[in-house]
Amino acid sequence: MSYRIDEIDERILYYLGRDARNTSAPQIAKEVDVTPATVRNRIRQLEEEGIVRGYHADIDYEATDGRVTTQFTCTAPVSDRSNIANEALGTHGVVSVRELLAGQENLVVTAVGADTDDINRIAQRLSGLGVTIEREDIVRDDVVQPYQSFAPDADQPRSAIRDFQSVVGGAEVVEFTVSESAEITDRTLEAANSDGLLPDEALVVSIERGEDRITPDGDTRIEAGDVVSIFSPEQFPERLVRTFEAAE
Repeated sequence: MSYRIDEIDERILYYLGRDARNTSAPQIAKEVDVTPATVRNRIRQLEEEGIVRGYHADIDYEATDGRVTTQFTCTAPVSDRSNIANEALGTHGVVSVRELLAGQENLVVTAVGADTDDINRIAQRLSGLGVTIEREDIVRDDVVQPYQSFAPDADQPRSAIRDFQSVVGGAEVVEFTVSESAEITDRTLEAANSDGLLPDEALVVSIERGEDRITPDGDTRIEAGDVVSIFSPEQFPERLVRTFEAAE
C-alpha cells in the first residue's frame, strides 16, 4: 500500500469509526482545523485506497422476531482458507467471515438464524465446506469502538503539525494545518518570507486546499484550513511551528 496516512487521516478514521452515520465532514473539519472540502477529499482517498472499506449498520438481530446470532469458531485447511471463507460468506444467514493467521481455529463465522433448526442448517453447510467447527457460541452482544490511537489527545494542546518525515541526509518534511488566527494566514508566501515567518532555508513544496493540490509560488496566498507541506534541508526551525499555530 503506497498511501501514507497522516494525523488528519487518523482523526477522520477515528470519527468515522465512532459514528460514521451521524458524523459530517464539517464536524470533522472543526476537530482537525481543515476545511470540509479537505475532509471529503481525504475520505474519498481513503475509500479509493481500500482503507475505508465500507459503512455498516449495527443491527440487533434478536430484536427482529427473536433471531439468534451465532459465532462459529472453525478450523479450515490453511491452503483452502480464503476460498472456504468466500464460500461460507455465500451461505444464507452468514453475515461475516473473519480469517485468522493461525493453523487452528483460523476461521470465525458469524451467522443469524431464525431458530435452532436454521442454525443447524448453517452448521451443516459449513461442515460440508470442509471445516471443523471447534466451538459454537450464541452472541449476546457486540460492542465496538474506534481505534483509540487515532483519537485526539485531550491532555495535549492542539498542534499545527500534522505529519513529519525524516529524509535521507538529515532533511525533514513537515506538514502543517493553517489555523484561522495563525500569523501566516492570508499572507502570500513572498510576504511571509519578507516578514520572517518563513526561513529562507524552508521550502513550501505543496498546499492541499479542499480537493486541489497547489504547487505554490511567491504569489500564493495561505488560507485558513490549508494543509501545507514544507521541506527543510536540516532540522526544521522551531519558528515554523509558531508561524502556523493558532494565536493565543
